[in-house]
Amino acid sequence: MSSGNELTHFDQEGKAVMVDVSDKAETTRTATAKGRVLVQPETMQLIQQGGFKKGDVLAIARLAGIMGAKKTPDLIPLCHPLMLTSVKVDFTLDPENNAIEVIGTCKLAGQTGVEMEALTAVSIAALTIYDMCKAVDKGIQITDIRLVKKTGGKSGTYEAE
Repeated sequence: MSSGNELTHFDQEGKAVMVDVSDKAETTRTATAKGRVLVQPETMQLIQQGGFKKGDVLAIARLAGIMGAKKTPDLIPLCHPLMLTSVKVDFTLDPENNAIEVIGTCKLAGQTGVEMEALTAVSIAALTIYDMCKAVDKGIQITDIRLVKKTGGKSGTYEAE
């Protein structure tokens, strides 16, 4: 239950509600999330060479991640619909470990943070890599999705160790 100043997803009767952020200051807020996609060596080679008949795996995953961030309130209950000013999804290939690092960064000027949007961007991009590659690699693993940095808002800056 709310004592008036704390943010909660419950009203005075204990029913789920979207947090009221109307009294919060509007600030520039950013969030970056990361995750890893582990593939077989042959799959990594196909990704690097653009050898998938479905198209450029990373280009499609980038677009899917951006679209996913924009749809976060449709996917995560009680998330605020936000006017994102920037969504960026990047990839770092690590062929030695057959891993793809997925990095998603979201930004806005608003009254609530964009952590969920960054996490959703990474999750959707990683799932898209899985979908694009599953015909040749059923053992793909999606791991370590986490928030690595956020700025703005009352709680200030957070940076993962």
